[in-house]
Amino acid sequence: MNTILWLKAFHVIFMVAWFAGIFYLPRLFVNHAESTEPAVINQLKGMEKRLLYFITPFAILTVIFGSSIIYVYGYDWFAAAKWLHIKLALVLCLLVYHVYCFKLLNTFQQDKNTRSGMFYRIFNEVPVLVLFAIIILAYVKPF
Repeated sequence: MNTILWLKAFHVIFMVAWFAGIFYLPRLFVNHAESTEPAVINQLKGMEKRLLYFITPFAILTVIFGSSIIYVYGYDWFAAAKWLHIKLALVLCLLVYHVYCFKLLNTFQQDKNTRSGMFYRIFNEVPVLVLFAIIILAYVKPF
């Protein structure tokens, strides 16, 4: 039982670190989309790139520790945990979101962004809603 607690602890630690970055990155995109000052734009380009590359290992470690937890609990538990299947689908959506952030980063790096700050404000809310659902699924286990 001690092993599973360590796996859960590291899973949550890396998830929190990942989400801190995934919440902040679109805010940088908002500022970037709304800025017209070249010095500010160049600074934001650097901040966006460093942040996304910094949080990517946290995303990977979150998945590794989460997968380890599933492995330790075993197939029978996995098959019976319907809430976990929904959670994994949401995590997959977050991973797609994370990868899409690389596309957005590339667009900003090339000065080709055509989207408004409002788009990025809405984009910023997606992981918040997914996090709420994941936390409810993981702790309440409604299914």
